[in-house]
Amino acid sequence: MTELPPPQPVVEYHSVDRATFDKVRASGQPAVLRQLGADWPAVAAARHSDENLIAYLRRFRVARPVSVLIGPPGIEGRFLYNDDMTALNFARGTSPLDPFFDQLLHDRANPHPHALAVQSEEVPNLLPGFEIENRTDLLGPAVVPRAWMGNRIHVAPHYDLMENIGVVVAGRRRFTLFPPDEMKNLYPGPLELTPAGTPVSLVDPANPDLERFPRFAEAAKRAQAAELAPGDAIYIPFHWWHGVDSLEPVNLFINYWWNDRPSDSGNPYDALLFAMFAIKPLPEDQRAAWRAAFDHYIFGTNGDPAEHIPVNARGILGEATPEQLGRMRATLRQLLQRL
Repeated sequence: MTELPPPQPVVEYHSVDRATFDKVRASGQPAVLRQLGADWPAVAAARHSDENLIAYLRRFRVARPVSVLIGPPGIEGRFLYNDDMTALNFARGTSPLDPFFDQLLHDRANPHPHALAVQSEEVPNLLPGFEIENRTDLLGPAVVPRAWMGNRIHVAPHYDLMENIGVVVAGRRRFTLFPPDEMKNLYPGPLELTPAGTPVSLVDPANPDLERFPRFAEAAKRAQAAELAPGDAIYIPFHWWHGVDSLEPVNLFINYWWNDRPSDSGNPYDALLFAMFAIKPLPEDQRAAWRAAFDHYIFGTNGDPAEHIPVNARGILGEATPEQLGRMRATLRQLLQRL
């Protein structure tokens, strides 16, 4: 078996304020923000005991059922696919929070529990008031925190269409990260059927099958990793692949997603899916022509594609103002109605 290099450690920062975080973002690299949430009451409760954490959370819980992921003991906490990839290897259900909390505490002594997780729930709707007592000054109030709770869960490497700060409240979490351009070596799964939205890597970074996924050896050379304890946080830049291992029987993670793209613009992921429909089936010579067109008009490989056109005549090649984006949206609606 080929010996893979260990991941490089994610760079660490301490006592991070807004100015320091601006520099972190400008680096374009992941970063561990040690003890960013050290003063959170929830972190203090978790450090005392799992029972104290759950008692703290019960102060804020809502009465409504929430979405819960549950997987059989045989998957060992790794939410992914069944053997022939025709379905996921876990089920989605609903449960009030109280029995979910009770099950987490009850299963701590079970060496082979069911995999349990509540994922990506907006904190103000799940635990209203929690976000007031436990907050960060690195982001504005418009960025809504989300809660991720469960037992020993292993989330396959995937990317988000957002930037991300996440704070470990309870348990420990291990992150393994890869740059966006390592997609070619990470063997993404299907686009139509995914555990949580964007494609996931089929490679288990902790136990990679290099006979099936030989190019992963190249991705491993650029991997970064970090282990976070309660109070620690991580910054994950846009589109960086990250696998996440929850290492304790009771885990709570609070994350903040945001994206600085214009609010009136379309979703680039939608454009990717439409390109699968409109461009991928074309003959190779036509795809090559469209690749050149995208490089010219979208990615600016040859400079500003409209620099030779008067400003008043640039149309969609000009500045993406709200008015221009609105006209483009109306045109696209008409085009899509023809499909």
